[in-house]
Amino acid sequence: MSRSRSRHQVQRIRDRAHYDRVTAHAILDAGFLAHVGFCVGSQPFVIPMLYARDGDTLLLHGSIASRLIDRVGEGIEACVEVTLVDALVLARSHFHHSMNYRSVVAFGHARAITAPGEKAEALTSFVNAMLPGRAAESRAPDRNELAATAVLRFVITDFSAKIRAAGAKDDKADLALPHWAGVVPIEQRHGMPQAEPDCDADLPDSVRRLFKRPSTPA
Repeated sequence: MSRSRSRHQVQRIRDRAHYDRVTAHAILDAGFLAHVGFCVGSQPFVIPMLYARDGDTLLLHGSIASRLIDRVGEGIEACVEVTLVDALVLARSHFHHSMNYRSVVAFGHARAITAPGEKAEALTSFVNAMLPGRAAESRAPDRNELAATAVLRFVITDFSAKIRAAGAKDDKADLALPHWAGVVPIEQRHGMPQAEPDCDADLPDSVRRLFKRPSTPA
């Protein structure tokens, strides 16, 4: 087995692994914060970054003075990891406590996007990844802002997804213990919008949609 294939194979609890793009893309699209790992010499670094998926690639952006942007933009091997925590899994024993989650680990390399038009489109994708429709409600970057911002297109060469969505795995000998066991879901929700003190604009549609209740079937 080649190195490029073995590095992304899940070794522990393999039945939770997924290698199809549909599953990986769904997880990536549900998040917007990744941890990017890379090495400078023998020193490893892991840095949290916002991202946006564009097909089979990920868009990363930062200051032109960023060490990550500079080094990863040279095309060195890098790793991007995304985890979404869905629930606490509480067992009768300490050993079997866990969590339900969805995660993606992607290996690949990046290239810098230098064309102003492509860079502006990438930044639009970032804003809309945070909040769909928001890019049209805010100002696009000007020439100076584009010059101060570096954008990378991370090309995924190998990836794996891993999902746990189950209850506690208590030992049979522990089932009679008088301790509660079960799953505690974790939900991420948006709070009440808080306008800036100097902002008198109406609440935009992109934010209003966050609080629109789904229609009840008749």
